[in-house]
Amino acid sequence: MVAVIDYDAGNIKSVEKALLSLGQEVTITRDGEKILHAERVILPGVGAFGDAMKKLYTYGLVEVIRKCVDRGVPFLGICLGLQLLFESSEESPQAEGLRILEGRIARIPSGDGLKVPHIGWNNLNFPRQSRMFEGIDEGAYAYFVHSYYLQASDESIVTATADYGVKIHASVEKGNVFACQFHPEKSSDVGMRILSNFLAIRQ
Repeated sequence: MVAVIDYDAGNIKSVEKALLSLGQEVTITRDGEKILHAERVILPGVGAFGDAMKKLYTYGLVEVIRKCVDRGVPFLGICLGLQLLFESSEESPQAEGLRILEGRIARIPSGDGLKVPHIGWNNLNFPRQSRMFEGIDEGAYAYFVHSYYLQASDESIVTATADYGVKIHASVEKGNVFACQFHPEKSSDVGMRILSNFLAIRQ
């Protein structure tokens, strides 16, 4: 069973739909026990960094997420879910992230005719191998919707990058923790393969 963490963030239903189409049993929940007993956990999200952290604390999910990671459960952050795993964000300077991974979230600089937010398809480059991208060709396209991007402190965890005026750390992998700035659930066949790869990862 896959637990999709519900903390009032957007885009949860589209993640559920994608997982169901892959034949997965899915529960959308903020129940700590259900999350901790799931075979895999996904932290999705569209929204503001500071508001999201407040909700995670309000629902008692911060320690639940940390326990999941400590137990070695395959864990996937999507979009805002990726950003929350890190230390801080320029979007909400007063808010501290989950600090599961080291790095900061910066605003995409405007200019050179590039619109912010970055909305649409962008190709991915793979600086290192990742279980998430098995069978995915270099240069494959994924769908992004974001105004802020990851600057990981340790670039050895970065498994995909994208260029949009700056180099975006588009995906990371460290142990049982995976995350992507783009939306695999909205990225057509490439995205479904990425989700399938995640679902095949064993604890």
